[in-house]
Amino acid sequence: MCDTLVYRTAHWTMFAKNSDREPGEIQHTSFIPAVSGDTAKTLRTTYLDIPQVPNRNALVLSRPFWMWGAEMGVNDKGLVIGNEAVFSRQVAKSGAALLGMDLLRLALERCDRASDAIQCIGELLAVHGQGGPTGYRDKSFRYDSSFILADPSESWIMETAGKDWVARKLEQAGAISNAYSLHGDYTWVSDTLSGASENELFDFASRFDTRFMRTLGCAATRRAQGLSTLDQLHASSTDEAVSVVMTHLRSHHSPDRGIARGSNRDICMHAASILRPSQTCGSMIVCLEKNRKPQLWLTGTSAPCLSLFQALDFPDSETELAPVFYQEDQAQQSHWLRFEAVHRRALLCDDFQRELLADRDEVQARILQLANEGDIRSGQALAERWHTRWQDKARGNPIRYSRLNPYHRYWKARNQEDGIG
Repeated sequence: MCDTLVYRTAHWTMFAKNSDREPGEIQHTSFIPAVSGDTAKTLRTTYLDIPQVPNRNALVLSRPFWMWGAEMGVNDKGLVIGNEAVFSRQVAKSGAALLGMDLLRLALERCDRASDAIQCIGELLAVHGQGGPTGYRDKSFRYDSSFILADPSESWIMETAGKDWVARKLEQAGAISNAYSLHGDYTWVSDTLSGASENELFDFASRFDTRFMRTLGCAATRRAQGLSTLDQLHASSTDEAVSVVMTHLRSHHSPDRGIARGSNRDICMHAASILRPSQTCGSMIVCLEKNRKPQLWLTGTSAPCLSLFQALDFPDSETELAPVFYQEDQAQQSHWLRFEAVHRRALLCDDFQRELLADRDEVQARILQLANEGDIRSGQALAERWHTRWQDKARGNPIRYSRLNPYHRYWKARNQEDGIG
């Protein structure tokens, strides 16, 4: 489960996404440098070898550690993409091709504009198709993908079902969740769709959506919350919009019920049972302006409601992403893993959680202020001290499980499986 939104004004574009996946599925924030003149003939994606291209853009990606592709990302040209799982009637039940996350990374590597990325994804689908196991532990989990794609000049929703797809250019705002949203209101359609033309648009969502997963995942409720947040951005400055969107990504449908009693209606999702299998494992906000580097806000951790968003200009090298995010040669010291012990204690220890949130709010306000003043480095240093302080506190606050509480039993099993005490 995931939620993605985009908002455009005449001067800036705001993109945001929560990536919801299995608890314990490490999601790294990675810098991929630009490449020019590569002579390699083929490329290994998650499951498939495809032809390589010689020139590729630099990327910042948020990606599950075991995949080649990514849940969301932005390139140095100012193109940003996020994908969503959609459970179409076309989903390949066997075999493996390109995952939606592979399509996302390929488009970021190879394209500068949102419309070019749609063309690229469409061509890749036509040649290679999509499919394969998408779960970390659950290899029976399969889905197709929808996308929000944006650059400083335009934004689009693209929805796919097997090799078929449609896309709609957005006038100002759009939100997607884990269900199809384009009915007959699309402006671009794949060649694979028979009987669909500019003069005869059929209902794409109704033709390909499946009722069970759409209902169980509460996708319509979460998308409605995204659209409601977008309504609040009218006449906002970029600074105000960042704060509003952060609040949205941290939100729960019924905040008074607490994390343990949350639901699939939550934007910040917390796993708890077979009916609540997903955990928000990464969050990203991107602000795009013409003739300026993309501005990023990243948690690099699970659970944005318990985490700091850190500001980052699009980096020129991996070292500018370090030390708070992921480096290929330091996988076991990744920012995500280091915070996970804090996250797990906050889920299960109410006093620890309250103290964490009070401190987090104070530090987050200071980081926002420093970013507004253009002092991103000081904000990063402040965030690193905050993380170190709470990692130390987590080590001194062992979890005390209640064997009568099903939520505690669930997380005790997850913690034992993931080696978190």
